[in-house]
This record gives sequence, structure tokens and C-alpha cells, in this order.
Amino acid sequence: MSDLEDDETPQLSAHALAALQEFYAEQKQQIDPGEEDKYNIGIIEENWQLSQFWYSQETALRLAQEAIAAVGEGGRIACVSAPSVYQKLRELCGENFSIYIFEYDKRFAMYGEEFIFYDYNNPLDLPEKIAAHSFDIVIADPPYLSEECLRKTSETIKYLTRGKILLCTGAIMEEQAAELLGVKMCTFVPRHTRNLANEFRCYVNYDSGLDCGI
Repeated sequence: MSDLEDDETPQLSAHALAALQEFYAEQKQQIDPGEEDKYNIGIIEENWQLSQFWYSQETALRLAQEAIAAVGEGGRIACVSAPSVYQKLRELCGENFSIYIFEYDKRFAMYGEEFIFYDYNNPLDLPEKIAAHSFDIVIADPPYLSEECLRKTSETIKYLTRGKILLCTGAIMEEQAAELLGVKMCTFVPRHTRNLANEFRCYVNYDSGLDCGI
């Protein structure tokens, strides 16, 4: 190659090169996040087409603490369409808790054996290792505010739980939630990282700390 051809080869500026390197680093972290970051809320971005809206850090922490208090050490917790709570639980808990994430979004398969592929349209299509009534509490946040979605998700909840249920859904679903699951609205109001048009509330079927103020 001649010197002239060398001179004509495009060269990135130092600023552009640094920006490109930062982009590649961010992409690598999303594909293979470090052990310290893998449970951070937001490490997997919301996909609005899947009706994904992550809880705020404060809400995820409050719900995770409630679940821990409800089951005690050594308890089993199922997070159905509630990945933010799963992530916060795994951030807080050691190996003495059994926690599973039931999700349609296969990006959450990064959590290994604790990830269970879940489609609410097939509420009982679960792997054999997930036995009936094998979880001390089920935390669920049905992805859509519809009677059909809540009814089908309720089938999953009732199959999984030994008794305790913590449901997060719209305030407009209060009557259906009570009818399907026997849950009552709590005073605690969950918040999301983005403001949603619909008011969200928590519902439980046991005496919980979510009625003790924020």
C-alpha cells in the first residue's frame, strides 16, 4: 500500500474512539454483567411491548422485605412477572432462601436455574421440578390490566402457593382480585421508575407489614 493510500485511511478522533469504546463496554455489560451488577434493577431494560415497567428501588425493597418477613429464613419465594422484586430479593438474601423468577422474557434466563419460562396464557405449563403448593409466598404482578390476564395468572398463583399471596396490580382490579384470590388492598402504594397512567396497589391474603405505613 502506498503512503498516499495510508494517508487516506479514515481515522477516528480521540473523542469518537473513546465514545465507541464506551459503547462496546456497555454492550458487553448487558450481555455478560459482572457478578456485583447482575441483580441491579434496570440491568435489563424495560420492554414496553411486553408491558414491562420496573418498580422503583424503594418499592422493590419494601416488597422484598415483606416477602422475607412473611416466609422466614429458609423460605421459598416465587416471583411471577415481578422481576424487580426477584432482583432485590437476590440482592438481599443469601443461599438460605429459595427464590424463583417466572418470566416470559427470556433475557432473564441469565439467572440460570432460578429462571422459569412462564406464559400466563398457559398458566399451568410449568416444569416438573416446580411442584404444586411448594412456595411459602407468591409475589405476582400480571403484565396486563385485564380480567383474562388476572384470571389466568391466578391459576398459576393458586397452584404455586402454600397459602400466602402478594399481588400487585391496578386499583381497578380490586373486585376481581378479591373474587379470584381472596386478597384485600393494602395501604402501601407501589411506585414505578416511570409514572404510569393507572393507579397501582398491593393486595394480600394474610396479615402483612404493608398496612403499617411507608
